[in-house]
Amino acid sequence: MHLRGRRPLRLPAAGPVTAVLTALTVLGLWLVGPGATPAAAAARPDFRLPFPCGQTWQLQTYQGHAPEDKKLDMYRVGGDTLGAEVAASAAGTVTEFFAPGGLEINHGGGWFTVYLHLDRIDVRLGQQVASGTPLGRLGLVGTTSAHLHYEQLYDTNGDNDGETDEMVHPVIQGTEYRLSPAGPFPRVTSTNACGGGGDPARVWVDTFADATGYAAVDCVGDGSPRCAPQGRLLKGTNYVLCKKWGDEVRVGDSYNHWWLLTDLDEVAPGGTGRAYVSAYYLQRWGNDEAKDNDGRDIRLC
Repeated sequence: MHLRGRRPLRLPAAGPVTAVLTALTVLGLWLVGPGATPAAAAARPDFRLPFPCGQTWQLQTYQGHAPEDKKLDMYRVGGDTLGAEVAASAAGTVTEFFAPGGLEINHGGGWFTVYLHLDRIDVRLGQQVASGTPLGRLGLVGTTSAHLHYEQLYDTNGDNDGETDEMVHPVIQGTEYRLSPAGPFPRVTSTNACGGGGDPARVWVDTFADATGYAAVDCVGDGSPRCAPQGRLLKGTNYVLCKKWGDEVRVGDSYNHWWLLTDLDEVAPGGTGRAYVSAYYLQRWGNDEAKDNDGRDIRLC
């Protein structure tokens, strides 16, 4: 069981004017009953998976994870959980640090999120963060198995803090989760800070050899016209737009299933300039990794 051992590191208490306004809000607008949400509470923020855009994580709970249907443990799919970057689930203000390796964000309107098991925290108390702002790194703090412990809370007693007994069923990217230790355990891909429409932002990568581009990501061993080579991306520093999971490219013990959408340097006759090349050519990051030159995961297409 994870225990939230709080430390006295909160921001200073609100001043008299803020306190009066808060009291008036509580007396005039809140209708609180057992299990109820205040009638005039601010809408729940648009909480996103607390990881960089495009990463996939499995949500779990276990017997004794009380309350089992509200607390989430998150494990990365297709990458390392230990050392993974944790991101703010929505915009807010960092208001508290506590053991084990935990922090709390106040999102306004009575809403809070909690993140546990970070071995490095990259934000400060009082810092305002946007959705997707890096918060720190997952470690083995208070656990023997790397994971993120995540909670959403709603302040029903008006003390401007989120406590364990104010935990709610989490809603992430529009889906409410009420997990059971018996499963199933869903896998969710982050849409946190993915940006708007149009082409994704370009990110820069170093490729160690020329790479053939294809119109699809399932063309390994397929000689049909659909899978005709579109051209080449020359080795060196290149930009890519996003990544997509597809056929494995393997040479010896090195392999990768990710494919990168980019604009080719050389276009074959009848080919298209934009195509997919294997992330195998980014092998500096290891098998089944697709990161830019700064070590950040490339977003999904």
